[in-house]
Amino acid sequence: MKVTGFEHVPKRGGFVLASNHFSNVDPFVLAYPFFPRRPLRFMAKSELYSPLLTPLLNAAGAFPVRRGEADIDAFRTAVRLVKEGEIVAVFPQGHRQPTDEMELHEAQIHSGAVRIALAAKAPIVPAAIRGTDRLSKLGPFASAYGPADTMEDLRSLPSRKAADIASKRVMQTIYELYATL
Repeated sequence: MKVTGFEHVPKRGGFVLASNHFSNVDPFVLAYPFFPRRPLRFMAKSELYSPLLTPLLNAAGAFPVRRGEADIDAFRTAVRLVKEGEIVAVFPQGHRQPTDEMELHEAQIHSGAVRIALAAKAPIVPAAIRGTDRLSKLGPFASAYGPADTMEDLRSLPSRKAADIASKRVMQTIYELYATL
């Protein structure tokens, strides 16, 4: 497991961790450098919550989000957790993506991750992972963490405009981090 840029991650206080997403292994690769000191809290698509997986997801600290709609409960949960000092991990694409979307900078982005950070008045930390798309060969796994963005320069803007600008900025940093892995 190769980890770079972890020195950029805030040592305490809550923040949003935003990363690209290839496979179901991604949460483990992202969480690895934080373990066991600071567990991550993942927004997990509500479709995963079945009688078999719900206990595992809850034990891992995940909480459900209904994709494709404005899930106010998930948003409020995420903001509350960040304000309480937790790290909330979000995949801004909202789904797993093909590797070529990252390489061509064509990933669709949603503003939820930055909206959570803006509402919690907390930084967002961009991250990139590589190697989880090749599970048949198992790695090598790598993660890179970028500088925390407090988005202070955007706080005076209307929330939708601030979220759009910050989302593009975070995704651009994720692309740049991915290229270094």
